[in-house]
Amino acid sequence: MKFIKKEIVDGIAILRINRPEALNALNADLLKEIGEAVVELEKDSSLKVFILTGEGKAFVAGADIAAMAEYNEAQALEFSNLGQTVFSKLENSRLISIGLINGFALGGGLELALACDFRYASSKAKLGLPEVSLGLIPGFGGTQRLSRLIGIGLASEWVYSGEMFSAEQALSSGVVNRVVEPEELLNEGMKVAQSIRSRGSIAIQSAKKVIRDGLNSTVDEGMVLEQKKFASLFGTPESKEGMSAFLGKRKPNF
Repeated sequence: MKFIKKEIVDGIAILRINRPEALNALNADLLKEIGEAVVELEKDSSLKVFILTGEGKAFVAGADIAAMAEYNEAQALEFSNLGQTVFSKLENSRLISIGLINGFALGGGLELALACDFRYASSKAKLGLPEVSLGLIPGFGGTQRLSRLIGIGLASEWVYSGEMFSAEQALSSGVVNRVVEPEELLNEGMKVAQSIRSRGSIAIQSAKKVIRDGLNSTVDEGMVLEQKKFASLFGTPESKEGMSAFLGKRKPNF
């Protein structure tokens, strides 16, 4: 791949967006590579979790405006559809994705981070959805994911103002789970990734599905989803091993 660097470290996949000369700006080719990279990782049955981050000063500084400036409405619709399709593939992957926001995460970059299961940020990171300053709105799911994550009031402020926000503001609003010093960002991501990796695969996938499906359900419907999935896990060898290990005071062999 031209724009994605992939490595496996201690059973954890790390994807690095590698277009630093353009602050990792998203064009159609890069979007397609992100989707292809997720599909490739999913084929590896040994993987449960991966980290997504950027090379250089940015996570992703936005979409490629130089390319967008030439679009007509039909081309813009196609570009938006591509971004939404790729980010939905990331969001709905069986794998848990951890976004490590190492620098600027603006526009499409923040939308990419929002498609991850959760996010940590460098203390020097800057985040925002500045599309209105271009006479546009977010097109890769930002209006929908951000409002569901932090509520309509704060999301509206982020979208309507087009301002950049600090990592601490992102933490206080719930956009990111944790803020750490830049040199510790990857270590923090790897720690939680290793914790996830040590848990049961089917249980993790089931929890993710119930959480995601529950967002589109009423609370009562979500409770039923949880009950059914909870009960179904009792028929898996994984749950037998997990409970047996607990009772035997040993680590489970997942």
